[in-house]
Amino acid sequence: MTDEEYQLMLKATWLYYMENYTQQQISALMGVSRGKVIRLLDEARSEGIIRFLFRQNDQERMEIERDLVAKFGLHDAFIVPTPAHKSDLMNSIARAASMYVADHLRADGFLNIGYGDMTGRILDNLATTRHSDVNVASLTGGVSYYLPKVSSEVFAMHLYLTPSPLILSSQNLRDALLREPAIQDVYRMTSHADMTVVGIGSMDEEATIIRNGILSKTDFALLKMQGAVGDVLNHFIDADGNPVDTDIEDRIVSTSLETLQGMRNVVGVAGGKVKIPAINAVLKHGYLNVLVTDEVTARGLLSYGEAPTNTAIEYESSN
Repeated sequence: MTDEEYQLMLKATWLYYMENYTQQQISALMGVSRGKVIRLLDEARSEGIIRFLFRQNDQERMEIERDLVAKFGLHDAFIVPTPAHKSDLMNSIARAASMYVADHLRADGFLNIGYGDMTGRILDNLATTRHSDVNVASLTGGVSYYLPKVSSEVFAMHLYLTPSPLILSSQNLRDALLREPAIQDVYRMTSHADMTVVGIGSMDEEATIIRNGILSKTDFALLKMQGAVGDVLNHFIDADGNPVDTDIEDRIVSTSLETLQGMRNVVGVAGGKVKIPAINAVLKHGYLNVLVTDEVTARGLLSYGEAPTNTAIEYESSN
């Protein structure tokens, strides 16, 4: 059993035994069938988790999820243990997110997905683990960033991509492209999708948008000077989650933050120390319904703005 499967089992067990939810209520809250809830509870019994005493670290993660939901007004949070090795952080969170999506997205459902390394890994995981077709619509331009790295022969994934670069040379060119029927068709699809998954970028020199050569380090330095703490769908935001007014904003092909905020079931996926200011800003502004992250990052979010404390686990940037 993977860590992500264990966390799902643990969440159902916690809700049933510790929060006194009914199986039907758990089914509705977690977006899975009542039969699956029953199977999760049965697995918890066979694994020896149900002894009317939760292991301390498991109980703490459940409490962290509850505190995140309460603090930021989320519908749900999915927290996984922070890996011992920082190189494993992105893969661990991506697996958790893909499992969350697979358990909550209806068969033949439509999924919106944003740009980034983390979301690319989620697509790869969905491609090889989901048992039914996945219909995916892109929320930004940049076709190459949405192509799964696994062979197309091992999965059934239908990609509906925005046929445009992510950033264009001028606002006039961007505006003209947005009027193209092919792009408008994909945008219309995104407004009807069942679920949306986005990564959260940081203002770190290892950020995806820098490594992919989309923006220069000079561009990044200027954005920091203007108060940017991170980005969502390549929209750079300040500490309160408000868009930073730059010429980049006028040249990107991307779903607007206002539109994102009106979408259903928006899942944010990110982890790492450098991401905490950006994740906090996104949560503070209410762009997300669900957060998938790791335990140490979650603790950092709950204490963000307070006096810093030392931790033995290092973070890795991931989006």
